Amino acid sequence: MLLGLIDRFGYLGIFGATIMESFGIPAPGEAALIAGAAYAGRGHLDIVGVALSAFFAAVIGDSIGYWIGRRGGRPLVERFGPYVHLTPERFDKVEVFMARQGPKIVVVARFVEGLRQFNGLVAGISGMPYREFVTWNVLGAALWVGLWSTAGYLAGDHVEEIAATVSRYLVLVVVVAVLALLTYVWVRHRRRATQA
Repeated sequence: MLLGLIDRFGYLGIFGATIMESFGIPAPGEAALIAGAAYAGRGHLDIVGVALSAFFAAVIGDSIGYWIGRRGGRPLVERFGPYVHLTPERFDKVEVFMARQGPKIVVVARFVEGLRQFNGLVAGISGMPYREFVTWNVLGAALWVGLWSTAGYLAGDHVEEIAATVSRYLVLVVVVAVLALLTYVWVRHRRRATQA
C-alpha cells in the first residue's frame, strides 16, 4: 500500500504522509521517507526531491501541531488526553520536563515513534517560544531526513530487510535511553532526599 502511494503520488505522497504524521495524525511518514529514498536509489525518484519533500513536510507539520497546542492549550489535553493516556497529572510532569529540556526533546523526539507525532503539540501547549521551537525543530528534521533518506537511498532493493534490522535495534536503543533517564532521575531524587 505504501509503495503504491509513493509510486502513484511520488513527492506529494511523501509530503502528505510526513506532514500528517508530524502534527499528530497516525500516518506512515517515516516509512514514506524511507520508501521514497529507496525508490530514488533505484532511479525512480530524485533523492534531493525526496529529502526536500520530507524536510518541509516535517517542519510545517510540527509547526501546525505547535499552533494547535498553543491555541488549544490545557483544555485540549483535558478533553482528549485521556484517549491517549495523557492525564492532567502526567501532562504537568511533561510540561516541567519540557521547560527544562525542551530543545533537546524537540530534536530527539523526531527519531522516536510516538514522540514524533506529538512533539509540536506538546511544545505549543507547554508554552515554548515559537522561535526557539522552530529552530530546534528545523535541526531535528534535517538530521532525521538526512539519516533516513541516506539509509533508504543506499538500501535500494534491500530496504525491507534493513528496516526490520533497524527497528529491532531501535527498540533496544530506546529501552537503554529510558533506563538511563530513569537512573538519572532516581540519582537526582536520592541526592535531593539526602540534602533535605
